[in-house]
Amino acid sequence: MQQNIQRHRVVVIGAGYTGASAAGRLARRLRSEDVSITVVNAEPDFVERVRMHQLAVGQDLRPRPFHRMFAGTGVRLKLAKVTGIDVDRGTVSVTDANGAGQPEHLEYDTLVYALGSAWNTRGVPGTAEHAHEIAGREGALRLRDRLAALAPGSPVTVVGGGLTGVEAATELAEARPDLDVSLVARGGLGDWLSPKGARHLRKVFGDLRITAHEHTAVTAVEADRVITAEDDIPAAVTVWTTGFAVHPIARATALETTDDGRIPVDGTMRSTSHPDVYAIGDAALVAGPGGKPLRMSCASGVPTAWQAADAIAARLTGGKLPTTAPRYFNQCVSLGRKEGLIQYVTADDRAVSAALTGRVAALYKELVCKGAAWGVANPTMGLPTRRRRVTAQRAGATAPAA
Repeated sequence: MQQNIQRHRVVVIGAGYTGASAAGRLARRLRSEDVSITVVNAEPDFVERVRMHQLAVGQDLRPRPFHRMFAGTGVRLKLAKVTGIDVDRGTVSVTDANGAGQPEHLEYDTLVYALGSAWNTRGVPGTAEHAHEIAGREGALRLRDRLAALAPGSPVTVVGGGLTGVEAATELAEARPDLDVSLVARGGLGDWLSPKGARHLRKVFGDLRITAHEHTAVTAVEADRVITAEDDIPAAVTVWTTGFAVHPIARATALETTDDGRIPVDGTMRSTSHPDVYAIGDAALVAGPGGKPLRMSCASGVPTAWQAADAIAARLTGGKLPTTAPRYFNQCVSLGRKEGLIQYVTADDRAVSAALTGRVAALYKELVCKGAAWGVANPTMGLPTRRRRVTAQRAGATAPAA
């Protein structure tokens, strides 16, 4: 006679690329009569974060409601805001999506921490008060409204010379050629690219008449300008894209975290301090090839989500743990709707000489974006999967695997 066991409770907090992928993949690995999977997220729709620069300039994005994405999987979506985690008691505290109402405490046997990241002001005075961000839909929509109100000839300054800044500046300059767009970079423009990639980036900046302020550090942001050590740069709108900062909740728990708030994990994405907690995406400190930490990105996050889901399923069913190590292949950069750049890289994300440019690269990038969204809804890549039974001996297992 089969032993009757309580369903193993998995709670996933955050439903970006990583959280949604992990939940859907786990649901396709395990039987719903053995496991309950609850996803906590403040929004009812999946947000294509890699397209926020498009949303900001007025383009409409296809809605992707979670009720369709999770239909038939057994995944339960709870629209709520996470306010705290007690990793010793195994509970997540939530309020309604607006942060109001009485707190509720969700109990878990396994927690998947996927709260991701937001913009990083880096403590520069005036940034929080005067700059705009495109790290999420709310910020992109605020920027969209502000840009729509600008008169022709108004100066717009993008601060940050990385992937997000380059994509924002080129998208904006293409969509609004009537504006005076500039970009401020602490280093050289495209200095992380190969010579071929950097040349193409400079060509596109020239064609779009974007002014690049290179080797320039911003010291303050005001309502109508950006202050640097060398000069003031006019800015009716400042767009701040100098990297990401992780959600602060992890640092307020007993979880081991780094100085920047990320959660160190092992090769299966399990917290090094609490074996019933898995961290994925931007929230996790993941060692990549050569021990180099993975950068915060969709390209890093989705493989960590797959790794965590497969590891959880393996531990609950007595299966084989995944051993695939995350690595990089390329960096995909949109430069407006007509131009793109695919920079091929080493496994540890260093540029090699090969790069794809022009319209073909723009199409490549668009296919990557569409594929990423499709992959969230199809986290086993459309392949048939077998839902395995959870064993009674493994249902509450928390001891580290050998």
